[in-house]
Amino acid sequence: MADNEDNKGAMKVDVGLVRQLAELLDTTQLTEIEVEDGDRKIRVARKVSAAAAPAVHYAPAPAAAPLAAPAAAAEAPAAAPSHANAVRSPMVGTVYLAAEPGAAPFIAAGTQVKAGDTLLIVEAMKVMNPITAPAAGTVKAVLVENGQPVEFDQPLVVVE
Repeated sequence: MADNEDNKGAMKVDVGLVRQLAELLDTTQLTEIEVEDGDRKIRVARKVSAAAAPAVHYAPAPAAAPLAAPAAAAEAPAAAPSHANAVRSPMVGTVYLAAEPGAAPFIAAGTQVKAGDTLLIVEAMKVMNPITAPAAGTVKAVLVENGQPVEFDQPLVVVE
């Protein structure tokens, strides 16, 4: 055991953080959450119950349909580029399109943005995280709604 105590690279698990992440899963109905802090990474996941399965089923259905039908396969290339330049969520949380309730949204379809402009905010564990434009361009589509829960790597905004 002395070897483990001397191992400076060993991960120290914050049990309170793990509990908070598990509670966040319950309140947001998400199935998985991952948090990174430097080299430390904590992932909390749960199995989906049979009652929750239909909600998860709806998300992959559009992607599966074009593969099954030859006529729909012609539409698949059109759908893929629409998310090609999407800014994706770096975390699990709740999206807010404006700085505060009642304020004008940061962006809308057709808005010109510069690199570093705030596109929206993702709230995670009571921390407001601005999501910024990676490059200058035009907002082609806002793929989320205000107050919507989002998953890690979910497309949020298409900027071209």
